[in-house]
Amino acid sequence: MMVTRKPRLGEPPPDEATEPPAPAEGIDFDELYHTHFRFLTLQLAAYCGDLSQAQDLVQEAFCRAFARWSRVSRYDDPVGWVRRVAWNLATSRWRRMRTAQSWLRRQRQEHVAGPGPERVALTAALAQLPATQRRAMVLHYLADLSVTQIAEQEGVPAGTVKSWLHRGRVALAVQLTGTREVDDHD
Repeated sequence: MMVTRKPRLGEPPPDEATEPPAPAEGIDFDELYHTHFRFLTLQLAAYCGDLSQAQDLVQEAFCRAFARWSRVSRYDDPVGWVRRVAWNLATSRWRRMRTAQSWLRRQRQEHVAGPGPERVALTAALAQLPATQRRAMVLHYLADLSVTQIAEQEGVPAGTVKSWLHRGRVALAVQLTGTREVDDHD
């Protein structure tokens, strides 16, 4: 039940946001939009707690009404249709967010240990090698390429690759262990 009273002199007019005007017969879309956008936005803001989200939802509802305006304009309450669409959009958005948050909570966090001291030492030692030796060592031992494949890729004879590998192993042994003993098994 709504009680209305005549405004008194010196009083401001009643707030338009609390009492939207009733839709008139033969109302056009622009008039409906300008008359009811603010009121519907305030309703949705109270529901979802975010004014900008409410504005987006009401705007989307009005866009859908505009696309179907030939049909929606003949409804007894076109504002009610827009309101219902906006509320449905808000509910759908809330459900999607709840589903996404639920999915994220179910994901296991995989903790990957950082590199061990051996890995750090090897990386630092590899960084000290000349680029050709480092590339040969990485391709042979980490990428599992054969000497022939490395030679083809680098455009050098296989003997050169073997030389790079031998020199790289010797340099790594010196840096990592302090000895010059290298077991060749190529």
